[in-house]
Amino acid sequence: MERRLSVLGILLVVSFIWFTPVTYVSAAEPIVIGVPTSLGFLEGKESHKAVQMAVSEINAKGGVRVGAEKRPFQVVAADLRDAAAGVPVPEALLGIEKLILEQKPTAIVVGPFRSEALLAGMDIFAKYKMPMLGTVAMTPATEAKIKENPEKYKYVFRVSLNVTYWVQLLAGTNAALKNEFGFDKVYIMNQDVAWARGTATGMEKAVYPKLGIEVVGHDEFPTGFSDFSSALMKAKAKGAGVLFTCFDMPESGVLVKQWKSIKVPGLIAGFISPMAGEVAWQTFDGKIGGLMNAIFEVGNMPSEKYAPAKNFYNKYKSTYGKGIQSGHGPAPSYESVYILKEAIERAGSLEPDAIVAEIEKTDRQGVMGRIKFDQGHQVVYGTDPAETAVGCFFQWTDVGKRKIVYPKSLAEGEIVLPAWVKK
Repeated sequence: MERRLSVLGILLVVSFIWFTPVTYVSAAEPIVIGVPTSLGFLEGKESHKAVQMAVSEINAKGGVRVGAEKRPFQVVAADLRDAAAGVPVPEALLGIEKLILEQKPTAIVVGPFRSEALLAGMDIFAKYKMPMLGTVAMTPATEAKIKENPEKYKYVFRVSLNVTYWVQLLAGTNAALKNEFGFDKVYIMNQDVAWARGTATGMEKAVYPKLGIEVVGHDEFPTGFSDFSSALMKAKAKGAGVLFTCFDMPESGVLVKQWKSIKVPGLIAGFISPMAGEVAWQTFDGKIGGLMNAIFEVGNMPSEKYAPAKNFYNKYKSTYGKGIQSGHGPAPSYESVYILKEAIERAGSLEPDAIVAEIEKTDRQGVMGRIKFDQGHQVVYGTDPAETAVGCFFQWTDVGKRKIVYPKSLAEGEIVLPAWVKK
Protein backbone atom coordinates (compact mmCIF):
# COMPACT_ATOMS: atom_id res chain seq x y z
CA MET A 1 0.00 0.00 0.00
CA GLU A 2 2.80 2.41 1.00
CA ARG A 3 4.61 1.62 -2.26
CA ARG A 4 1.46 2.29 -4.31
CA LEU A 5 1.00 5.67 -2.57
CA SER A 6 4.60 6.62 -3.38
CA VAL A 7 4.10 5.74 -7.02
CA LEU A 8 0.86 7.72 -7.05
CA GLY A 9 2.66 10.69 -5.52
CA ILE A 10 5.37 10.56 -8.15
CA LEU A 11 2.74 10.39 -10.89
CA LEU A 12 0.96 13.42 -9.43
CA VAL A 13 4.19 15.43 -9.33
CA VAL A 14 5.08 14.43 -12.90
CA SER A 15 1.56 15.32 -14.03
CA PHE A 16 1.80 18.73 -12.34
CA ILE A 17 5.09 19.49 -14.07
CA TRP A 18 3.86 18.23 -17.43
CA PHE A 19 0.64 20.22 -17.40
CA THR A 20 2.03 23.49 -15.99
CA PRO A 21 1.71 26.02 -18.85
CA VAL A 22 5.10 26.93 -20.35
CA THR A 23 4.07 30.58 -20.67
CA TYR A 24 3.65 30.82 -16.88
CA VAL A 25 7.18 29.56 -16.24
CA SER A 26 8.92 31.59 -18.97
CA ALA A 27 6.94 34.81 -18.38
CA ALA A 28 9.12 35.62 -15.36
CA GLU A 29 12.38 34.76 -17.10
CA PRO A 30 14.26 37.99 -17.85
CA ILE A 31 15.84 38.97 -21.14
CA VAL A 32 19.42 39.80 -20.20
CA ILE A 33 21.10 42.88 -21.66
CA GLY A 34 24.87 43.06 -21.24
CA VAL A 35 26.65 46.39 -20.68
CA PRO A 36 30.42 45.87 -20.98
CA THR A 37 32.24 49.21 -21.02
CA SER A 38 34.53 51.46 -18.95
CA LEU A 39 32.20 51.98 -16.00
CA GLY A 40 34.72 54.10 -14.11
CA PHE A 41 34.67 56.81 -16.79
CA LEU A 42 31.94 59.41 -17.05
CA GLU A 43 30.57 58.37 -20.45
CA GLY A 44 30.48 54.70 -19.46
CA LYS A 45 28.94 55.34 -16.05
CA GLU A 46 26.18 57.60 -17.36
CA SER A 47 25.46 55.39 -20.36
CA HIS A 48 24.94 52.49 -17.95
CA LYS A 49 22.51 54.64 -15.95
CA ALA A 50 20.62 55.62 -19.11
CA VAL A 51 20.25 51.93 -19.98
CA GLN A 52 18.92 51.19 -16.50
CA MET A 53 16.42 54.04 -16.80
CA ALA A 54 15.08 52.75 -20.11
CA VAL A 55 14.83 49.21 -18.71
CA SER A 56 12.89 50.49 -15.67
CA GLU A 57 10.44 52.32 -17.94
CA ILE A 58 9.89 49.26 -20.13
CA ASN A 59 9.54 46.84 -17.22
CA ALA A 60 7.07 49.18 -15.48
CA LYS A 61 4.84 48.80 -18.55
CA GLY A 62 4.98 45.02 -18.49
CA GLY A 63 8.26 44.31 -20.26
CA VAL A 64 8.95 43.08 -23.77
CA ARG A 65 6.48 41.06 -25.82
CA VAL A 66 8.09 37.93 -27.25
CA GLY A 67 5.44 36.14 -29.23
CA ALA A 68 2.51 35.54 -26.87
CA GLU A 69 4.26 36.44 -23.62
CA LYS A 70 5.82 39.46 -21.95
CA ARG A 71 9.22 39.28 -20.28
CA PRO A 72 11.23 41.86 -18.34
CA PHE A 73 14.65 43.16 -19.26
CA GLN A 74 17.55 42.61 -16.85
CA VAL A 75 20.82 44.56 -17.03
CA VAL A 76 24.21 43.02 -16.25
CA ALA A 77 27.32 45.18 -16.50
CA ALA A 78 31.07 44.57 -16.69
CA ASP A 79 33.85 47.10 -16.26
CA LEU A 80 36.21 46.62 -19.21
CA ARG A 81 38.51 49.47 -18.10
CA ASP A 82 39.46 49.90 -21.76
CA ALA A 83 39.45 53.71 -21.44
CA ALA A 84 42.07 53.69 -18.69
CA ALA A 85 45.69 54.46 -19.52
CA GLY A 86 47.82 51.36 -19.97
CA VAL A 87 45.00 48.79 -20.11
CA PRO A 88 45.71 46.51 -23.10
CA VAL A 89 42.98 45.62 -25.59
CA PRO A 90 43.21 41.83 -24.87
CA GLU A 91 42.16 42.52 -21.27
CA ALA A 92 39.01 44.27 -22.49
CA LEU A 93 38.27 41.38 -24.86
CA LEU A 94 38.51 38.90 -22.01
CA GLY A 95 35.96 40.98 -20.12
CA ILE A 96 33.54 40.91 -23.06
CA GLU A 97 33.87 37.16 -23.53
CA LYS A 98 33.51 36.49 -19.81
CA LEU A 99 30.25 38.45 -19.68
CA ILE A 100 28.86 36.63 -22.72
CA LEU A 101 29.76 33.16 -21.41
CA GLU A 102 28.71 33.70 -17.79
CA GLN A 103 25.67 35.98 -18.10
CA LYS A 104 24.38 34.75 -21.49
CA PRO A 105 22.87 38.06 -22.62
CA THR A 106 20.46 38.26 -25.53
CA ALA A 107 22.21 41.44 -26.70
CA ILE A 108 24.85 43.95 -25.68
CA VAL A 109 24.46 47.72 -25.51
CA VAL A 110 27.00 50.51 -24.94
CA GLY A 111 29.94 48.16 -25.57
CA PRO A 112 33.66 48.97 -25.66
CA PHE A 113 34.73 52.52 -24.86
CA ARG A 114 37.82 52.62 -27.07
CA SER A 115 37.65 52.12 -30.83
CA GLU A 116 40.66 49.79 -30.62
CA ALA A 117 38.69 47.45 -28.35
CA LEU A 118 35.53 47.64 -30.47
CA LEU A 119 37.38 46.70 -33.66
CA ALA A 120 39.08 43.75 -31.99
CA GLY A 121 35.82 42.76 -30.31
CA MET A 122 33.90 42.43 -33.58
CA ASP A 123 35.17 38.88 -33.99
CA ILE A 124 33.87 37.98 -30.54
CA PHE A 125 30.41 39.35 -31.33
CA ALA A 126 30.48 37.40 -34.60
CA LYS A 127 31.65 34.21 -32.88
CA TYR A 128 28.77 34.23 -30.39
CA LYS A 129 26.21 35.78 -32.77
CA MET A 130 25.72 38.56 -30.25
CA PRO A 131 23.76 41.65 -31.36
CA MET A 132 25.69 44.72 -30.14
CA LEU A 133 24.40 48.29 -30.14
CA GLY A 134 27.49 50.44 -29.52
CA THR A 135 27.19 53.95 -28.10
CA VAL A 136 30.70 55.17 -27.27
CA ALA A 137 33.52 53.91 -29.57
CA MET A 138 33.50 55.98 -32.77
CA THR A 139 35.76 54.45 -35.42
CA PRO A 140 34.16 54.19 -38.90
CA ALA A 141 36.42 51.19 -39.56
CA THR A 142 33.67 49.00 -38.08
CA GLU A 143 31.34 50.03 -40.89
CA ALA A 144 33.96 49.17 -43.51
CA LYS A 145 34.31 45.67 -42.02
CA ILE A 146 30.54 45.19 -41.99
CA LYS A 147 30.26 46.22 -45.64
CA GLU A 148 33.15 43.91 -46.63
CA ASN A 149 31.74 40.90 -44.77
CA PRO A 150 28.09 41.61 -43.86
CA GLU A 151 27.20 38.03 -42.96
CA LYS A 152 29.99 37.69 -40.39
CA TYR A 153 29.85 41.14 -38.84
CA LYS A 154 26.12 41.91 -39.14
CA TYR A 155 25.70 41.72 -35.36
CA VAL A 156 27.49 45.04 -34.75
CA PHE A 157 25.56 48.33 -34.84
CA ARG A 158 26.41 51.86 -33.66
CA VAL A 159 23.76 54.25 -32.35
CA SER A 160 26.09 57.07 -31.30
CA LEU A 161 27.93 59.57 -33.49
CA ASN A 162 30.93 58.14 -35.37
CA VAL A 163 34.11 59.96 -36.40
CA THR A 164 32.81 60.67 -39.92
CA TYR A 165 29.67 62.43 -38.67
CA TRP A 166 31.65 64.05 -35.88
CA VAL A 167 33.95 65.63 -38.47
CA GLN A 168 30.89 66.84 -40.40
CA LEU A 169 29.56 68.49 -37.24
CA LEU A 170 32.95 70.12 -36.71
CA ALA A 171 33.16 71.25 -40.34
CA GLY A 172 29.80 72.98 -40.13
CA THR A 173 30.72 74.72 -36.88
CA ASN A 174 34.13 75.86 -38.17
CA ALA A 175 32.56 77.14 -41.38
CA ALA A 176 30.16 79.20 -39.28
CA LEU A 177 33.07 80.62 -37.23
CA LYS A 178 34.97 81.60 -40.36
CA ASN A 179 31.91 83.16 -42.01
CA GLU A 180 30.90 85.12 -38.93
CA PHE A 181 34.25 86.13 -37.44
CA GLY A 182 36.79 85.63 -40.23
CA PHE A 183 38.78 83.02 -38.28
CA ASP A 184 41.13 81.44 -40.82
CA LYS A 185 43.90 80.01 -38.59
CA VAL A 186 43.53 77.03 -36.28
CA TYR A 187 45.74 75.22 -33.77
CA ILE A 188 44.89 71.53 -33.20
CA MET A 189 45.26 69.86 -29.80
CA ASN A 190 44.12 66.27 -29.34
CA GLN A 191 44.45 63.26 -27.08
CA ASP A 192 46.58 60.41 -28.46
CA VAL A 193 43.79 57.83 -28.82
CA ALA A 194 42.22 56.41 -31.99
CA TRP A 195 39.00 58.47 -32.19
CA ALA A 196 40.78 61.76 -31.40
CA ARG A 197 43.68 61.04 -33.76
CA GLY A 198 41.23 60.14 -36.52
CA THR A 199 39.25 63.30 -35.93
CA ALA A 200 42.31 65.57 -35.87
CA THR A 201 43.75 63.95 -39.00
CA GLY A 202 40.47 64.33 -40.85
CA MET A 203 40.23 67.98 -39.89
CA GLU A 204 43.86 68.75 -40.76
CA LYS A 205 44.05 66.85 -44.06
CA ALA A 206 40.56 67.32 -45.48
CA VAL A 207 38.24 69.73 -43.70
CA TYR A 208 40.41 72.75 -42.94
CA PRO A 209 41.99 72.91 -46.43
CA LYS A 210 38.52 72.74 -47.97
CA LEU A 211 37.31 75.56 -45.71
CA GLY A 212 40.38 77.69 -46.48
CA ILE A 213 41.52 77.59 -42.86
CA GLU A 214 45.27 77.28 -42.18
CA VAL A 215 46.49 74.78 -39.58
CA VAL A 216 49.29 76.67 -37.78
CA GLY A 217 50.17 73.89 -35.32
CA HIS A 218 49.20 70.43 -34.11
CA ASP A 219 50.04 68.75 -30.79
CA GLU A 220 49.01 65.34 -29.43
CA PHE A 221 48.96 64.47 -25.73
CA PRO A 222 49.03 61.05 -24.03
CA THR A 223 46.13 60.01 -21.83
CA GLY A 224 46.75 61.42 -18.35
CA PHE A 225 48.72 64.50 -19.52
CA SER A 226 47.81 67.66 -17.59
CA ASP A 227 49.97 70.66 -18.62
CA PHE A 228 49.00 72.28 -21.92
CA SER A 229 50.69 75.65 -21.41
CA SER A 230 53.46 75.10 -23.97
CA ALA A 231 51.01 74.31 -26.79
CA LEU A 232 48.77 77.21 -25.77
CA MET A 233 51.70 79.62 -25.91
CA LYS A 234 52.54 78.38 -29.41
CA ALA A 235 48.92 78.86 -30.49
CA LYS A 236 49.00 82.40 -29.13
CA ALA A 237 52.28 83.19 -30.88
CA LYS A 238 50.98 81.90 -34.21
CA GLY A 239 47.77 83.91 -34.10
CA ALA A 240 45.29 81.02 -34.12
CA GLY A 241 41.70 82.28 -34.12
CA VAL A 242 40.37 78.83 -33.22
CA LEU A 243 41.83 76.22 -30.86
CA PHE A 244 40.43 72.89 -31.97
CA THR A 245 40.43 70.46 -29.03
CA CYS A 246 39.62 66.75 -28.90
CA PHE A 247 39.83 65.07 -25.46
CA ASP A 248 37.86 62.66 -23.30
CA MET A 249 40.26 62.36 -20.34
CA PRO A 250 39.47 64.11 -17.01
CA GLU A 251 42.81 65.97 -17.00
CA SER A 252 41.82 67.90 -20.15
CA GLY A 253 39.80 70.31 -18.00
CA VAL A 254 43.12 71.91 -17.05
CA LEU A 255 43.49 73.10 -20.65
CA VAL A 256 40.58 75.55 -20.29
CA LYS A 257 41.91 77.08 -17.08
CA GLN A 258 45.30 77.60 -18.74
CA TRP A 259 43.59 79.06 -21.85
CA LYS A 260 41.97 81.71 -19.71
CA SER A 261 45.00 82.44 -17.53
CA ILE A 262 47.31 82.82 -20.54
CA LYS A 263 44.53 84.69 -22.42
CA VAL A 264 45.13 82.97 -25.72
CA PRO A 265 43.24 85.18 -28.22
CA GLY A 266 41.61 82.23 -29.94
CA LEU A 267 38.24 80.59 -29.32
CA ILE A 268 38.25 77.01 -28.03
CA ALA A 269 35.80 75.06 -30.17
CA GLY A 270 35.99 71.27 -29.96
CA PHE A 271 35.32 68.62 -27.37
CA ILE A 272 36.67 68.54 -23.83
CA SER A 273 34.74 65.93 -21.90
CA PRO A 274 34.83 67.59 -18.44
CA MET A 275 33.34 70.76 -19.97
CA ALA A 276 30.21 69.12 -21.38
CA GLY A 277 27.96 68.89 -18.32
CA GLU A 278 26.12 71.55 -16.36
CA VAL A 279 28.24 71.00 -13.22
CA ALA A 280 31.40 72.08 -15.07
CA TRP A 281 30.66 75.72 -14.17
CA GLN A 282 31.03 74.96 -10.46
CA THR A 283 33.82 72.44 -10.96
CA PHE A 284 35.98 75.01 -12.76
CA ASP A 285 35.05 78.00 -10.57
CA GLY A 286 33.05 79.81 -13.24
CA LYS A 287 36.17 80.26 -15.40
CA ILE A 288 34.92 78.62 -18.59
CA GLY A 289 32.71 81.36 -20.06
CA GLY A 290 33.08 81.65 -23.83
CA LEU A 291 34.18 78.05 -24.37
CA MET A 292 32.41 76.23 -27.22
CA ASN A 293 31.95 72.52 -26.66
CA ALA A 294 30.34 69.74 -28.64
CA ILE A 295 27.52 67.51 -27.53
CA PHE A 296 27.84 64.45 -29.72
CA GLU A 297 24.18 63.51 -29.46
CA VAL A 298 21.39 65.91 -28.52
CA GLY A 299 19.60 64.62 -25.46
CA ASN A 300 22.88 64.55 -23.56
CA MET A 301 21.88 68.16 -22.99
CA PRO A 302 18.33 69.52 -23.21
CA SER A 303 17.10 71.35 -26.30
CA GLU A 304 14.41 74.01 -26.18
CA LYS A 305 13.68 73.28 -29.83
CA TYR A 306 13.41 69.49 -29.68
CA ALA A 307 11.10 68.25 -26.95
CA PRO A 308 12.15 64.54 -26.84
CA ALA A 309 15.74 65.57 -25.98
CA LYS A 310 14.55 67.89 -23.22
CA ASN A 311 12.12 65.33 -21.81
CA PHE A 312 14.79 62.62 -21.70
CA TYR A 313 17.32 64.92 -20.05
CA ASN A 314 14.81 66.06 -17.41
CA LYS A 315 13.75 62.47 -16.70
CA TYR A 316 17.39 61.45 -16.23
CA LYS A 317 17.94 64.41 -13.92
CA SER A 318 14.89 63.65 -11.80
CA THR A 319 15.80 59.95 -11.66
CA TYR A 320 19.43 60.37 -10.61
CA GLY A 321 19.42 63.76 -8.88
CA LYS A 322 21.63 65.59 -11.38
CA GLY A 323 21.78 66.12 -15.11
CA ILE A 324 23.92 64.28 -17.63
CA GLN A 325 27.52 65.47 -17.49
CA SER A 326 28.96 63.65 -20.51
CA GLY A 327 28.51 64.87 -24.06
CA HIS A 328 28.65 61.42 -25.62
CA GLY A 329 26.89 58.14 -24.91
CA PRO A 330 23.87 58.36 -22.57
CA ALA A 331 21.20 59.43 -25.08
CA PRO A 332 22.06 56.71 -27.66
CA SER A 333 22.41 54.17 -24.83
CA TYR A 334 18.86 54.93 -23.74
CA GLU A 335 17.68 54.71 -27.36
CA SER A 336 19.47 51.37 -27.82
CA VAL A 337 17.23 49.68 -25.27
CA TYR A 338 14.11 50.83 -27.11
CA ILE A 339 15.60 49.85 -30.48
CA LEU A 340 16.26 46.37 -29.06
CA LYS A 341 12.78 46.11 -27.52
CA GLU A 342 11.06 47.02 -30.77
CA ALA A 343 13.27 44.65 -32.79
CA ILE A 344 12.49 41.72 -30.47
CA GLU A 345 8.78 42.46 -30.60
CA ARG A 346 8.75 42.67 -34.39
CA ALA A 347 10.79 39.46 -34.64
CA GLY A 348 8.66 37.68 -32.06
CA SER A 349 11.83 35.85 -31.13
CA LEU A 350 15.13 36.08 -29.24
CA GLU A 351 17.00 34.35 -32.08
CA PRO A 352 20.03 36.57 -32.90
CA ASP A 353 19.65 36.66 -36.67
CA ALA A 354 15.97 37.52 -36.39
CA ILE A 355 16.77 40.38 -33.98
CA VAL A 356 19.52 41.70 -36.27
CA ALA A 357 17.19 41.67 -39.28
CA GLU A 358 14.67 43.78 -37.35
CA ILE A 359 17.26 46.19 -35.92
CA GLU A 360 18.24 46.93 -39.52
CA LYS A 361 14.64 48.08 -40.17
CA THR A 362 14.62 50.56 -37.29
CA ASP A 363 12.93 53.89 -38.03
CA ARG A 364 11.89 55.75 -34.89
CA GLN A 365 11.74 59.30 -33.63
CA GLY A 366 14.02 59.19 -30.61
CA VAL A 367 15.65 61.49 -28.11
CA MET A 368 18.50 62.38 -30.55
CA GLY A 369 16.23 62.79 -33.58
CA ARG A 370 15.15 60.28 -36.21
CA ILE A 371 16.90 56.91 -35.80
CA LYS A 372 17.72 54.92 -38.94
CA PHE A 373 20.71 52.70 -39.78
CA ASP A 374 22.76 52.82 -43.00
CA GLN A 375 24.33 49.80 -44.72
CA GLY A 376 27.31 49.93 -42.35
CA HIS A 377 24.92 49.66 -39.37
CA GLN A 378 25.63 53.26 -38.36
CA VAL A 379 22.80 55.58 -37.32
CA VAL A 380 22.60 58.47 -39.80
CA TYR A 381 23.41 61.92 -38.37
CA GLY A 382 22.69 65.36 -39.82
CA THR A 383 21.37 68.77 -38.79
CA ASP A 384 17.57 68.28 -38.75
CA PRO A 385 16.15 66.09 -35.93
CA ALA A 386 13.01 65.42 -37.97
CA GLU A 387 15.13 63.58 -40.54
CA THR A 388 18.28 62.34 -38.79
CA ALA A 389 19.93 61.98 -35.42
CA VAL A 390 21.65 65.25 -34.44
CA GLY A 391 24.70 66.45 -32.52
CA CYS A 392 25.22 70.07 -31.53
CA PHE A 393 27.63 72.73 -30.26
CA PHE A 394 26.90 74.88 -27.25
CA GLN A 395 28.69 77.83 -25.69
CA TRP A 396 29.12 78.57 -22.01
CA THR A 397 27.76 82.04 -21.24
CA ASP A 398 29.36 84.37 -18.72
CA VAL A 399 26.57 83.59 -16.24
CA GLY A 400 27.13 79.84 -16.34
CA LYS A 401 24.45 78.70 -18.77
CA ARG A 402 24.84 76.37 -21.74
CA LYS A 403 23.39 77.76 -24.95
CA ILE A 404 23.12 75.71 -28.16
CA VAL A 405 24.63 77.72 -31.03
CA TYR A 406 24.84 75.11 -33.83
CA PRO A 407 23.11 73.75 -35.92
CA LYS A 408 20.54 76.41 -36.83
CA SER A 409 17.67 73.96 -36.36
CA LEU A 410 18.47 73.83 -32.63
CA ALA A 411 20.29 77.16 -32.05
CA GLU A 412 19.12 79.11 -28.99
CA GLY A 413 21.33 82.16 -29.56
CA GLU A 414 24.39 83.60 -31.31
CA ILE A 415 28.08 82.85 -30.68
CA VAL A 416 29.66 85.46 -28.37
CA LEU A 417 33.45 85.96 -28.30
CA PRO A 418 35.23 86.27 -24.92
CA ALA A 419 36.64 89.78 -24.28
CA TRP A 420 40.26 88.75 -25.00
CA VAL A 421 39.42 86.94 -28.28
CA LYS A 422 39.63 89.24 -31.28
CA LYS A 423 38.07 88.89 -34.72
